Amino acid sequence: MKYRYQAKTKTGEMQVGFVEAMNKDMAVNILTSHELFVTLLEPAEKKYWYEGITSYFEKVRRKDMVIFTRQLATLLEARLPLNTALKTLYEQTNQPILKEATYQIAEDIDAGSAFSQALERQGDLFSNFFVSMVRSAEVTGNLNEVMGFLADYIEKEDILITKARGALIYPGIVIGLFVAVSVILVTVVFPQLKPVFEQGGVELPFITKILINSGGIIGKWWPVLGLGAFLLFIVILDYVKSPEGQAFWDEMKIRLPIISKVHVPVTITRFSNAAAILLKGGVPLAQSVEIVSHTIDNVLYQDLLREVSEEVRQGIPLSEAIAKYPDYFPPLVSQMLVVGESTGQLDKMFNRISIFYGREADNVINNIVDLIQPILMIGIGLMVGLLFASVLLPIYKLTATFGAG
Repeated sequence: MKYRYQAKTKTGEMQVGFVEAMNKDMAVNILTSHELFVTLLEPAEKKYWYEGITSYFEKVRRKDMVIFTRQLATLLEARLPLNTALKTLYEQTNQPILKEATYQIAEDIDAGSAFSQALERQGDLFSNFFVSMVRSAEVTGNLNEVMGFLADYIEKEDILITKARGALIYPGIVIGLFVAVSVILVTVVFPQLKPVFEQGGVELPFITKILINSGGIIGKWWPVLGLGAFLLFIVILDYVKSPEGQAFWDEMKIRLPIISKVHVPVTITRFSNAAAILLKGGVPLAQSVEIVSHTIDNVLYQDLLREVSEEVRQGIPLSEAIAKYPDYFPPLVSQMLVVGESTGQLDKMFNRISIFYGREADNVINNIVDLIQPILMIGIGLMVGLLFASVLLPIYKLTATFGAG
């Protein structure tokens, strides 16, 4: 967004001009970094209501994040200082939001902030996992290796999400058409057929009665029902964002059959990767486990790993502490850690655990994605058949009644 500003220089001269920034705070930061004292700052153009909609399509894509992370890892591997690497990325990045964020990160680091702190201030772009992994890399000093891992991770995530969306496009269109046809039948067609069936003395099937009655209710009370559905959605959304709701949802990720098959391996992969990086960098085991707890986006795993960290400090082997939680860490994890502890190569064993469960998560996700289309199509076919049967059966009975008469 473009802002018009008035500012004074160090010598007291008045300066007027325009500055491009994502928001007003960033505009002030940019001007301050150029040693300007801002006296006036206002939008250069009137902001219309539809700009909020168009800004949705200007979000940073995962592909942009993959390129950014990969390029940063390459520059760091070439032993460029972090700030120099960020300024190089600023010149090369074309995505305006990511470009502005890169500039702000470089400015924060110049001002004395840690890289993880600068990333945390750009929370809309960089996830907690991303920031936590960078924070762990700052402890070990292997930032280039962590950035390479993050680039691989985001790229893999993008491939899976793209594949899942592609598989859902056709079923989504069919579901949309089915819902539209159903609403028209239930609210328009069925109420008009009801008097005909009543006059013909036709005994309606149970499903037809439900659809006819629900159509009448929807047609009469649709404003109230719509408002109620909207309020229910707001309440659920507010609950999910609360600490209690987040804990409930995180527990469901572990308990629900299909979701747990994906969530648990992915979480173990994250845990193992971060632990391997920290241990390889010379961080003590108990401290590594505590740091890793901040990279996990599940509050139950976070609490569990903090408890495990305390037990390790008390002298309990990691494998024994983790074995107490079979719902969160399958027995294979503790068994492999026993081998790592006995050989003194715990970091390498964490790498093997990460590879194993990473492949398991990929296989489960790919299988689920491949099954989405046929399952949805079968389900839609059954619903369409049920919907039309509820119409055709009474008509058939009505025809048979007139024929007998």
